[in-house]
Amino acid sequence: MSGTKPLVIGIAGGSGSGKTSVTNRIYNVFKEHSVVVIEQDYYYKDQSHLEFEERLKTNYDHPLAFDTDLLIEHVGLLLNRTSISKPVYDYSLHTRSKETIKIPPKDVIILEGILVLEDPRLRDLMDIKLFVDTDADLRIIRRLMRDIQERGRTIDSVIDQYLTVVRPMHNQFIEPTKRYADIIIPEGGHNEVAIDLMVTKIKTILESGTKL
Repeated sequence: MSGTKPLVIGIAGGSGSGKTSVTNRIYNVFKEHSVVVIEQDYYYKDQSHLEFEERLKTNYDHPLAFDTDLLIEHVGLLLNRTSISKPVYDYSLHTRSKETIKIPPKDVIILEGILVLEDPRLRDLMDIKLFVDTDADLRIIRRLMRDIQERGRTIDSVIDQYLTVVRPMHNQFIEPTKRYADIIIPEGGHNEVAIDLMVTKIKTILESGTKL
């Protein structure tokens, strides 16, 4: 497929929905081929100009928290077979790190994140749009486990953030983007049938060299 434009797949869904599991399942099938995952989480805005106390107030579930312009620019470069320097976000400092990750162009680009379907300019670059749809009770349990185990958070702080920020932002911004999805995958990485269908479709596109 090196002579054609890369295939772009967008995978959205709420925090803890299982979108990363779906992304990993698809990636692992094609990892011997030419595929790259671009996580929207890496594209949070640089906040080095703000005092640390101000950074702590960042609402990471709001569209304005992301440097979507840079993400769109980088996807455009990859579509034109040009390497990018993907930013890295430092959650301990709540701002962008000075380091970057060099990403070469690939045949398949997977964009994964809670709000990758929110901006029409980004949606227009996608060939396939997925939304991973999981019940709220499962999502909060997964978020609790992740934030406590991986980020050293307390139960109270995670629940407070969920009720005051995550849940209202999900209902206001993330859930409405479901309407733009070509495919809705219930239960994330546990939905074997949906993932198998998606993998088969991608294989067909890659083998034929044509888009949808």
